[in-house]
Amino acid sequence: MIRAGLSALLSHWRRRPFQLLTLVLGLATATALWSGVQAINAEARASYDEAAAVLAGPALDTVERAAGGTIAVEEWLALRRAGWQVSPVIEGRLARHDLAILGIDPFTLPPDAIPGEDDGAAFDAGFLTGPGQILVAPETAQALRGADLPPRIEVEGIPPGTAYADIATARALLGQDGFARLFVTGPPSLGAPPLERIAPELERRAPRASGGDVARLTDSFHLNLTAFGLLSFAVGLFIVRGAIALAFEQRRPVFRTLRALGLPRATLAGLLAVELLVLALVSGALGVALGWLVASLLIPDVAATLRGLYGAEVSGSLSLRPSWWLSGVGIAVAGTALAGAASLWRIYRLPILAPAQPRAWARAGARAAWAQGAGAVACAGVALVAGFAFDGLVAGFVLLGAALLAAALALPLALDAGLAILSRSARGPRAEWFWADTRQQVPGLSLALMALLLALAANVGVGTMVSSFRLTFTGWLDQRLASELYVRAETPAQAAALTDWLGPRTREILPIQSTDTPLAGTPGEVFGVAARSPTYRDHWPLIAQAPEVWDRVAAGEAVLVNEQLARRDGLWPGAEIEIAGWPTEVAGVYSDYGNPLPQALVGLDRYRALFPESVALNFGIRVAPDETAALIRGMTDEVGIAREAISDQASIKAFSLGIFERTFTVTAALNVLTLSVAGLAILTSLLTVASMRQPQLAPVWALGLSRAALARLELLRAVLLAALTFVLALPVGLLLAWILLDVINVEAFGWRLPMRVFPLDWLALAGLSLVAAALAALLPAIRLRRMPPARLLQVFANER
Repeated sequence: MIRAGLSALLSHWRRRPFQLLTLVLGLATATALWSGVQAINAEARASYDEAAAVLAGPALDTVERAAGGTIAVEEWLALRRAGWQVSPVIEGRLARHDLAILGIDPFTLPPDAIPGEDDGAAFDAGFLTGPGQILVAPETAQALRGADLPPRIEVEGIPPGTAYADIATARALLGQDGFARLFVTGPPSLGAPPLERIAPELERRAPRASGGDVARLTDSFHLNLTAFGLLSFAVGLFIVRGAIALAFEQRRPVFRTLRALGLPRATLAGLLAVELLVLALVSGALGVALGWLVASLLIPDVAATLRGLYGAEVSGSLSLRPSWWLSGVGIAVAGTALAGAASLWRIYRLPILAPAQPRAWARAGARAAWAQGAGAVACAGVALVAGFAFDGLVAGFVLLGAALLAAALALPLALDAGLAILSRSARGPRAEWFWADTRQQVPGLSLALMALLLALAANVGVGTMVSSFRLTFTGWLDQRLASELYVRAETPAQAAALTDWLGPRTREILPIQSTDTPLAGTPGEVFGVAARSPTYRDHWPLIAQAPEVWDRVAAGEAVLVNEQLARRDGLWPGAEIEIAGWPTEVAGVYSDYGNPLPQALVGLDRYRALFPESVALNFGIRVAPDETAALIRGMTDEVGIAREAISDQASIKAFSLGIFERTFTVTAALNVLTLSVAGLAILTSLLTVASMRQPQLAPVWALGLSRAALARLELLRAVLLAALTFVLALPVGLLLAWILLDVINVEAFGWRLPMRVFPLDWLALAGLSLVAAALAALLPAIRLRRMPPARLLQVFANER
């Protein structure tokens, strides 16, 4: 009996292969978007862990300066002579090559901390002698081909964008004298004095957590991707729900026959569940393969975004990691179960002959509308609680998800109310029938229209956020990039020669010095700036300030902090902060878009007193715009500055905007895919409704309305419902934009952006949604137009 029942159920798919294709394609597409995002996230996090394992070294304690800064060579020697087993490390970055340098001492560092050392491939004698060698990954060596660097040795296991070098080689490349930290490679000798007696300004710290720092910085980015992946998957599920509902509706006579022949309803429901499970596994596997393709296309932009915003190096290739493909198959099964649960439950609860009665099926569906309304109210309540009672990034995304879900669940009720208002303008029986029939179709199309609502709201919200960010970011760059040229010297000697040469040739030379040091208990940066210069006073963007802010900063009496630090720790003007043991007052807060780290600006004299070991290698140069070309030639020819170390306003702005544009490429692509999936959901729902509407259309046709007129009305109905959905999606999208800008962005990155509106973009999106709805309705309309009259007449020959 079970075999016969299963054969009867599966015969439906043989007779209707297009429905099978729709179901598999819908679930595969939804799974592809989700698994693609998970593949990108898994690859990025694996890169973080790999990089952290290399950069942080083995699981060893470290000795670091308590207030931040470098460790002098004399301090390291004092520790070694006192019996402490410590190995020095130099860290820095070559900006012109976008390369992180890690200088090590291979004689005192454990072999397992050096990639390739196990098989002897790490380095040879040339690594220790001038001009030295650097160890890089094969892909990094390819990117550095032709660069003016020491010979490159390719070693597997080194993260991309990172190079190992001997201490002497790293010091020459970076122009540094001190060490970033010291590894404690073994216990001190028995007679070794405590660390605080030898070097009281140093402290011993536990091993760094693998991937922790970068992973925490990028959590918001990956959570954002995951949220969009879930949104895309939810939209795709509407296709699956529509296809399952259509298949179950068309098999009502089969269910009736099987039940009448003695098949228990539990067995029938079990067979249908097994059928859905097999379809979910097949579709999930196909979706994972498609997700691999989506991730392969998007990961270069993701890698550029993470490198530009966070300095995190991510490989541009994908690895087949069980975490993401298992989650892809798992969510396909879970999504199918969710999409088919209502239909399975309806079959299980209805009496033996009820599935053959359309009104019984419709009454079972009508009860769900009231449940949807209650669900909308509950979700709105969750959104309000998350928005007003809780803080944090997770609460922000709960607010976002609950608000979108509430809007989607409330859509059928809102559409019905809107259509009721519009129907008051009906004149004549045809118009009255059209409006009444349109209201009747809303429940059958509600899932597809919810998908369209979510897709349109996501497009409006993300488009508003991106465009607002673009305008604000461009204006902010114009303020921050006041100097016409920016130059980086390689060594202190070259920096001195540069400033001497530039003195009579420029209006102003602005040294830019920085040091990594804790700020309010977390890693941050302190910059020394020429606060007396009118360049900073006239151009630096302050969002909050105390009186005489620049005079106080120049005198070393106060500091400026970035918006991220101010919002995170409440350090607004008048608050107290301690920098490298110096307690001072916050005099102003400046906007710092694109930087996830806390930052402070200190007057140049005070900065040099706090960090005497810091050397000025970066300079902003004020010069007449028509003199920049001659000045660049002079710096390269007479001073020996590399051309790659000189940047002008236009190039830096173009580079920054390029990072910005690539940052939102992924979300823009997901928006387009989501809207496409929503169009497919409308098509499947219209096909579902079309197969059930023959008894409703036949009497109207018999009363004199032609099939062509009916087809045109069907097309008009789809466009009308899409237009109403867009009107309702617009405020939802603006609410989404507000949440992204004022809640998510503040919690994730620490800055708030002004929200701007772009009506022309809305018009373009409205046109696109109407075209998508018209194209989706075209096939059912053509089928109705070409339907033989005999099929319409059959309605009157059968009991329906």
